[in-house]
Amino acid sequence: MRVPAGQDLENAAVAAAQQAAELIRGVIGNGAALRTKSSPTDVVTPTDLRAEQLIRRELERSVPGSSFIGEEYPEHEGTAGIAWVIDPIDGTVNFLYDLPVIAVSIAAEIDGVVVAGAVCDVLRHETFSASREMGARRDGDAISSSSVEDLAAALVATGYSYDAVKRAEQATVVGRILPAARDIRSMGSSALQLCWVGCGRLDAYYERDLKRWDIAAGALIAGEAGAVVELPSRANNDLTLTASPAVFDPLRSLL
Repeated sequence: MRVPAGQDLENAAVAAAQQAAELIRGVIGNGAALRTKSSPTDVVTPTDLRAEQLIRRELERSVPGSSFIGEEYPEHEGTAGIAWVIDPIDGTVNFLYDLPVIAVSIAAEIDGVVVAGAVCDVLRHETFSASREMGARRDGDAISSSSVEDLAAALVATGYSYDAVKRAEQATVVGRILPAARDIRSMGSSALQLCWVGCGRLDAYYERDLKRWDIAAGALIAGEAGAVVELPSRANNDLTLTASPAVFDPLRSLL
């Protein structure tokens, strides 16, 4: 079986993400928690489930025999040599509170390496996408990370754990960064914050303890747009960090 090229996989991810975004837009303001996961504040809604079902169905049509690694359903192993990593609603708490920072994130992996991905900003009607070694795009137009040269001029974003003990530790880190950077934001969608580093809306983004589906597509997009990307591992205590090249090392030293 022929494995599709990166651009074909990118196109499939874009199409599926946009369809899921349309579904989500149709129920904005009507969200309700279905159950919780890691903590009482880590929630799943019926729309998460419906969106992931739609994405899996559309990707299976595009690439029959696909494997799936999704946030809301068990992994499925196929025969096509392609694994799709899916976050149907990145920003579920925002969705529940009717806050306008919600994304659909889809990445394609071959042998564990992300080769294509798409992140659809549900309410801005923007789609970020990339294929490995082919650059990154927003609605088809090339994007690039910011050229900021100094951490003091950098707008940094982060996110916070659902675990109260870890949140206290994260507050200490924020205390180190605030005096050194222009400012800090936390928007509640790791996928979008990665993409916003890629297009220059943010100069840097860091967070710990993210899941595979949180970052798979966004990290590829940021890296293909020229940002420096550090992926989580045991060695770095599960840190995800992306930043414009000049800001990366100074920020990394504070984490």
